[in-house]
Amino acid sequence: MIKVHLSRLLGEKRMKISELAKETGLHRNGLTRLYNEETDGIKFDTLEKVCKALNCDISDLIEIVDNKKDDGQ
Repeated sequence: MIKVHLSRLLGEKRMKISELAKETGLHRNGLTRLYNEETDGIKFDTLEKVCKALNCDISDLIEIVDNKKDDGQ
């Protein structure tokens, strides 16, 4: 499973989605879906713009996490 850390990064930088949209030229709706982890994909161009605007690496923005559920073992 891919975990998106946009909400954490924006919080750390005290930045709003609307500010990120203005800085990157990306649509606010798309950024909101990314923020809420409601997207099933992201373009490389979008990753690049967001990372540059937030001065972060891609690994700071997205992460692969193990989604195994605790089965009591």
